[in-house]
Amino acid sequence: MTAIASLSAAELGKLYASRGLSPVEVAQDTLARIERFEPEVNAFTIRDAALTRTMAEASQARWLKGEALGPLDGVPVTIKDNIGVKGWPMRRGSAVAASTPWPEDAPATARLREAGCVFLGKTTMPEYGWKGVGDSPMSGITRNPWNLATGPGGSSSGAAVCAALNLGCIHIGSDGAGSVRIPAAFTGVVGLKPSYGRVPAYPVSTMGFLAHLGPLTRTVTDTALAMNAIGRPDSRDMTAAIDEPPDFVAGLPGGVKGLRIAWSPRLGGDVPVDPEIASLTRAAAFAFRELGAHVEEVDPGFSDPIETLMTLWSAGAALALRKIGPEQRAQMDPGLVAVAEAGEHVTGAAYADALLNQRNALAHHMAQFHERFDLLLTPSLPLPAFEVGRDTPGHGGYGEDWTRWTPFTYPFNITQAPAISLPCGLTSGGLPAGLQIVGPFGQDSLVLRAAAAFEAARPFARVDAPVRST
Repeated sequence: MTAIASLSAAELGKLYASRGLSPVEVAQDTLARIERFEPEVNAFTIRDAALTRTMAEASQARWLKGEALGPLDGVPVTIKDNIGVKGWPMRRGSAVAASTPWPEDAPATARLREAGCVFLGKTTMPEYGWKGVGDSPMSGITRNPWNLATGPGGSSSGAAVCAALNLGCIHIGSDGAGSVRIPAAFTGVVGLKPSYGRVPAYPVSTMGFLAHLGPLTRTVTDTALAMNAIGRPDSRDMTAAIDEPPDFVAGLPGGVKGLRIAWSPRLGGDVPVDPEIASLTRAAAFAFRELGAHVEEVDPGFSDPIETLMTLWSAGAALALRKIGPEQRAQMDPGLVAVAEAGEHVTGAAYADALLNQRNALAHHMAQFHERFDLLLTPSLPLPAFEVGRDTPGHGGYGEDWTRWTPFTYPFNITQAPAISLPCGLTSGGLPAGLQIVGPFGQDSLVLRAAAAFEAARPFARVDAPVRST
């Protein structure tokens, strides 16, 4: 039989239905692999093997009775540490946060529980998700399984590592400036930032309208399955969509023939792009021509919206830390504290201007761009994973600001459009490259359809166990 470690959520559901495999067998296998790999990668903040087994046993009983809750019943999942799970702490990667049990499930968690998923634990993140790498004073350093000397990116660090090693099939992350797509690119997995509001959130992030929730998985089909579950309305989030989502799985076939696709290798900016990343992502972009799309190299024509991002980002950090005094701040990531302190000086007028005028101007610009092009392709990141424990690579001209090496992700948090990172090959050093597909606001199904077409044409490389550097 095919090894459990290689199976997707879609495949597990079919095997459960045919009784070729049981949720308990899958849970036992997954827990054993977590026990084996976790000391090397450090992907979890919470593990609860007893609860995992209990949920798996309940799922198995439902399948045996013919009463499965749906295709995800019995599928193992993880949840990022800034998303509520009833009975588990929600510490947001911070050692100064309360370790008391959270009182209720967040909307995405509740939908997974209703679908019968089996919870494996909560995954690591940098403190309050403030940066694009995977370390925090609370949990230490999370490592990239493709090369343990490198980092997995962040802030959905542990989620991406678990997806890469198939420690569970669906991993819920959050993305305020690239925090799903950055680690997806570094670890060679699929990472979707849906249109804002497609996945409800509660409590709402202090990063406000920048923050999206989305899945990291090994396959596009599993991403679509996850979206079918977590993309449904929840009255606790007044900013979320209130309509029932489409069937994202049913929307995957159809291909990209006839679509107008723009390829922008630098988004018109001056960021240095690693030559191997440039080559791999360009080849991936023009592979869409082979699939029947019209591909043209063209920049969308906006200037770097970093000031808009940092006005909103720093003010959100200030809000997150507003009740944390000097003694506790001394125990926190100094970079986070510095950003929060800068945010304390953002005026209400400046925040409102960024939130309303600047954000709307960029969104309108991209809406006009998408009248000409159905999709926009870019590299997800301009470089492969770099040395673990650093906020910036220390080479290549990226400086000391982590946003300098993530210029392709955060513009689409500002526009709130759907964007996905897909694996598109390996560098000569064996590290993944990521291709980003961006669609018009609300066109998540189109983005997933294009992603599915690319995956079928260019199957993704896999890592089965952590690789030590040589």
